[in-house]
Amino acid sequence: MPELPDITVYVERLAAYCVGRPLRGLRIASPFLLRSVEPPPAALVGRGVIGASRIGKRLVLSFDGDLHAVIHLMIAGRLRWKPTGAAVAGKWGLAGFDFDHGTLMFTEASPKKRASLTVISGAAALAEIDRGGLDLLVASTAAVAAALRAENHTIKRALTDPTVIDGVGNGYSDEILHAAQMSPFRQTKDLADAEIAVLHETARACLASWIARLRAEVGLGFPDQVTAFRPEMAVHGKYGQPCPRCGAPVQRIVYADNEANYCAPCQTGGKLLADRGLSRLLKADWPRTLAELEDRKCRARQDNPAAAPATAAAPDTARRSRSGKKPRRR
Repeated sequence: MPELPDITVYVERLAAYCVGRPLRGLRIASPFLLRSVEPPPAALVGRGVIGASRIGKRLVLSFDGDLHAVIHLMIAGRLRWKPTGAAVAGKWGLAGFDFDHGTLMFTEASPKKRASLTVISGAAALAEIDRGGLDLLVASTAAVAAALRAENHTIKRALTDPTVIDGVGNGYSDEILHAAQMSPFRQTKDLADAEIAVLHETARACLASWIARLRAEVGLGFPDQVTAFRPEMAVHGKYGQPCPRCGAPVQRIVYADNEANYCAPCQTGGKLLADRGLSRLLKADWPRTLAELEDRKCRARQDNPAAAPATAAAPDTARRSRSGKKPRRR
């Protein structure tokens, strides 16, 4: 899912491309896209775009007359700039916002149809969709500390909860925690003031760095390569690859539709974290350290030299996809 750095750049380029321009047409190709009835989407046509902003991970195009088009990309939704009148083609096309100088194309490369468009009238109604999370780039450290300690959660969950922290999701929470050298499963109630200060400063630096990187990549164009997995990332999506800080293999925990990526030596004192289900299943057999993990792999290779490397991996859902589903047998 596009997170704060990606959404920030989307907002900036939407402002550059759309603000001050009248919307000439709105073509909705998917019946699953629209999540509102009044006002109708046709009410936007002919009105000028007066602003582009974000509310959490939602993008907002504001029009004359206090009307707002709220776009939630969810996991697979993307925006692209196409020539005027380009067809909303293929099974992934959702909608086309037509302007005199081009078409803003809304797509979703997923059959689940989670992306949405909501048309809202009035600033008060627009404010109601704000989940209330803090923006780490502008909030004070004291405010961040209060938000983290309001309820006790793991740091990973707190960073990705839109009612606590605004705009950070699975990908950048992994990067922030790796840079801060903190375990994703530390409890927020156990964090000292100094640790929260380090976490906050690291988060701001990490997010600002990625915003600058993405701005440089896009330049004066429109972002076409928005992805949650980037080769420059330290740990997110890097399971089994060497940590850029210490060289140890990156570990992961898969749960529901998400995963936590971390470096054991850098973040957990070398301890391997286990998800709840596998911990109960394997109990004392769960490898506690990287040394135990490597020993288990070595013994597995000795017992079955012909086995593929994946079959000798630790029992940590290594063969599951990021969706949490087991791969189809061939």
